[in-house]
Amino acid sequence: MGKTETLQGFYERKYDFMPDNLRNGMGHFNVFKLEPFKGNSGKPVPYKKRDYFKITLLVGESNIEYADKTIHLKKQALVFSNPQIPYCWEHTDSIHHGYFCIFDQAFFHQYGNLIQYSLFQPEGNHVFELANAQLPQVEKAFERMFEEINSDYVHKYDVLRTIVYELVHFALKMQPSDSLTRHPLNAAQRISALFLELLERQFPIDDTQQTLSLRSASDYAKRLNVHVNHLNRAVKEATHKTTTQIIAERILQEAKTLLKQTAWTVSEIAYALGYNEVTHFSNFFKKQTELSPLQFRNV
Repeated sequence: MGKTETLQGFYERKYDFMPDNLRNGMGHFNVFKLEPFKGNSGKPVPYKKRDYFKITLLVGESNIEYADKTIHLKKQALVFSNPQIPYCWEHTDSIHHGYFCIFDQAFFHQYGNLIQYSLFQPEGNHVFELANAQLPQVEKAFERMFEEINSDYVHKYDVLRTIVYELVHFALKMQPSDSLTRHPLNAAQRISALFLELLERQFPIDDTQQTLSLRSASDYAKRLNVHVNHLNRAVKEATHKTTTQIIAERILQEAKTLLKQTAWTVSEIAYALGYNEVTHFSNFFKKQTELSPLQFRNV
């Protein structure tokens, strides 16, 4: 039976993988080989940072689940991932091998804006199934990445940017494959799970300058590229709670943690949780707990 993991679980690895020479304002880039995922001894993709774009060459059978569809990969595919578009993998134990590279927008500073390309946009096509004749060309591109990143060439990162763009345009020139099978089954559960994952991505709050960017059902619907009514119905069906109720519960949970475990002022906590006015936060907290934030802190 295939193995299914959330995006967080599938990519959680506790080691650093960033080259030292990319820590000085140049942005981040690295490239890896994708090892087969075999039972409990399999090694998940070492990709834990969620602010990275990612290009994956995947050889093997698996499913990629987005908020509004599931894409079945029968053989081999080139997959483009945007850090703002949540997804999860299914049947990762059927992956034979592959490659992937990760990078952030800063790596392309003054070299273009990745978001202008449809394959990095929410409504764009992110998965391109490859014919057998196309596979060697894409594999060669990743092998060139390894050659360059391990070389002493002073301008090697310019070459790496060029290879990334080659893969982008290689995919854009392809027609979306008619053989990709989209399964609408369990749509409510899938959308609800991805909503909850997006919600959790914003926590924990560990800096007073950090603030929630997604606070309403419509914010999440826009990010998931679904209508807000569709999101609300899916969440209600899957969790028996409203979208607004779940968001409020998670914000309240974080507020309690910050009040008890930090010395931040109530104003700082309110700002971090997305409230422009501390009175709005205090009213919200008191409505939920019948205590003011300060009363709760001092209990």
